Amino acid sequence: MIVLTREVALQKNRISIILKNYITIEQESQHMKNPIIRSTTILCVRRGTEVVMAGDGQVSLGDTVVKHSARKVRILGKDSKILAGFAGSTADALTLLEKFEQMLEKYSNNLARAAVELAKEWRTDRMLRRLEALLIVADKEKTLLLSGTGDVVEPDDGVIAIGSGGNYALAAARALLEHTELNTLDIAKTAMNIAASICVYTNDQLVIESI
Repeated sequence: MIVLTREVALQKNRISIILKNYITIEQESQHMKNPIIRSTTILCVRRGTEVVMAGDGQVSLGDTVVKHSARKVRILGKDSKILAGFAGSTADALTLLEKFEQMLEKYSNNLARAAVELAKEWRTDRMLRRLEALLIVADKEKTLLLSGTGDVVEPDDGVIAIGSGGNYALAAARALLEHTELNTLDIAKTAMNIAASICVYTNDQLVIESI
């Protein structure tokens, strides 16, 4: 009788552990399926040695605009030679930017190495992988897109955009880059204004940085 009672207790304990693990896995799975909030527009344009990154200033909370002049584009790195822009949750993005700065310092401002190491940690760390944001980083040689799924993507034509208005800005910038002689600053301004005229989550109060 005592042996049977012990076996039943052990069996119940095993079932409890399995259920807890299953619930944890399901919760993480559901979190990964949730769409990342990308209500903004960040655009990076490269032509020759000129690199410009632009971001709009709008911050939206659901269907309400709560700020018009947010700064979503930053200059990072030693000697201020790296551009970074983010789309998504502001707190999450700032946490990732801080982590990226640490990687830059650790790897002597090597953009590609710092980006890969951040993407690896972002993908595998249990806390970091819950952060909902996208990053664009650029130096004089490379432009990279970083995501929480471990992606580090370099565009073929030196133009990349993220956020809800990203596709509009990207299409406009590519057309201007291919069919005009405009410099990168004018291309970025024009493309961002086009995106702002289409996307309700993007405004025309731009922050623009260049290296």
